[in-house]
Amino acid sequence: MPIRKSEATWRGTLKEGEGTMRLASGRYEGPYTFSSRFEEAGGTNPEELVGAAHAGCFSMFLAALLTEKGYAPQSVHTTAAVHLGAGPTINRIDLDCQAIVPGIGEEEFQQLAADAKAKCPVSKALAAVPEITLTATLAG
Repeated sequence: MPIRKSEATWRGTLKEGEGTMRLASGRYEGPYTFSSRFEEAGGTNPEELVGAAHAGCFSMFLAALLTEKGYAPQSVHTTAAVHLGAGPTINRIDLDCQAIVPGIGEEEFQQLAADAKAKCPVSKALAAVPEITLTATLAG
């Protein structure tokens, strides 16, 4: 399996400094600051990138589980709301998934969504987060 890399550079003090985060693929490079992380300023932050990774991993893993069960998902769309609390620490992640999966029943869909939440690699990597919630909805 390939090794994925990202990088970050921080210049200056915590509150007055600024940084850049970059994916090795070159698909994303963007600024981050104290304000973009702990306030509502422009730029990104590590938690936003963690959320994107978690949403992407969960969506793909759920699609894999559905496919293994013989379903052909039309779409799996997930948002991840990452809550940064005191410490600072990531204290909660809320996954919200909407999927279009022809032919599946609600109970089986919910079970597969729960399995994806527990078993996707990013969920496993985030095991130290005290609470990860999931709302999974069949759409269409």
